[in-house]
Amino acid sequence: MATNGRIALVTGAGSGIGQAVALAFQADGFDMVLAGRRAEPLEETKAAAAPDGGRMLVCATDISDPASVAALFETTKQSFGRLDVLFNNAGIWPPSIPLEDLTFEQWRETVDVNVTGTFLCAQAAFRIMQAQDPRGGRIINNGSISAEAPRPHSAPYTTTKHALTGLTKSLALDGRTHDIACSQIDIGNAATDMTETMAAGILQADGTHKAEPRMDVRHVADAVLNIANLPLEANVPFMTIMATKMPLVGRG
Repeated sequence: MATNGRIALVTGAGSGIGQAVALAFQADGFDMVLAGRRAEPLEETKAAAAPDGGRMLVCATDISDPASVAALFETTKQSFGRLDVLFNNAGIWPPSIPLEDLTFEQWRETVDVNVTGTFLCAQAAFRIMQAQDPRGGRIINNGSISAEAPRPHSAPYTTTKHALTGLTKSLALDGRTHDIACSQIDIGNAATDMTETMAAGILQADGTHKAEPRMDVRHVADAVLNIANLPLEANVPFMTIMATKMPLVGRG
């Protein structure tokens, strides 16, 4: 497949959901910008790319640093001339420890990456998308079902993911006049390195530890790609995709 002429940027593209989404986009013909803190995992994603898909550009980036984000999007603009899709995927999951044992640094880092980093990338994408010709584009934020159904000992993560819902709504509203659509995908138990503890057994609200079902991460990648391929006149503001048998509905 030749390139489809569209440009997508994925943060946290070196592993897990970000890697799966980046590879799905590239196989579909998108030219890709791969962003993440370390270049080595991003190069591994690039090495796994389909031979007949789009091009891939690696950009080591700290999304919590405004200067690093500015450099990422300037490189994107200079390299490809435009940006059609941003998948705001990068995020961290702080230690699952009692609230009273959390340090200020753990709280601050979670907010800096999960909220501020997502905002900085969305802001930079807005600036490119509203000025390009043809104008517009799509921003997809990686939220979490934890925003509405928290796990024990997850205050920083839950708080930041809840904040992303407000950011998504604001971006969707502010983007209307610029032909920028914004969506949020809330994911439950995709099978990645981050969720291996869930398969082994994770703390439940009743104090027990139980293994939880997971789903293949490719289903998440397919869902994100489906949103990205919609025309800009259509949007999926919020989507939940989860392992069917995980304890979400009626959790606890």
